[in-house]
Amino acid sequence: MNPHTIIEKYYTKGTKLYDIYISHVTDVTNKALLIAQKHPELAIDVQFLEEAGMLHDIGIFMTKAPHIACKGNHPYICHGYLGRDLLTEEGFPQHGLVCERHTGTGLSLETIVKRKLPIPHRNMQPQSMEEQIICFADKFFSKSKLGKEKSIKKIRSGLGKHGVHQIKKFDEWCNLFL
Repeated sequence: MNPHTIIEKYYTKGTKLYDIYISHVTDVTNKALLIAQKHPELAIDVQFLEEAGMLHDIGIFMTKAPHIACKGNHPYICHGYLGRDLLTEEGFPQHGLVCERHTGTGLSLETIVKRKLPIPHRNMQPQSMEEQIICFADKFFSKSKLGKEKSIKKIRSGLGKHGVHQIKKFDEWCNLFL
């Protein structure tokens, strides 16, 4: 599977959205691959990690986020499950799970219900090691400040707005992956 074939089916080369998308997912993928390289004991499926890293945000074009050139109709929080649906339709359901499970440090069913999030009511927490690595690597890069890696302190501060459990999970990943 070539992730660029799927990306270019939904994103037009030369547009602001395409450039933002490619820059962000490339940074996330490169960080994820470095983690896998640093930790051979984790026995990571590197090919899957690279493909899923490049596709983890495939659903953003369907959301309304003008600051990153997304002109869709859905709230941004929906991009994960929308990406899962899209990749499942494309024949890549495992890659789709990465899309759905990378928001924050993952979203529990309890959190989704409690916060009344406009997303399906199911567990959206990363399960596989590859899902966890991509979710972790994603925290270091935003789509509004391309190419700039966030500090751990800044990431923890941002996650703290969503509960201490998010910080706790991130800290566990720091100990495992860094």
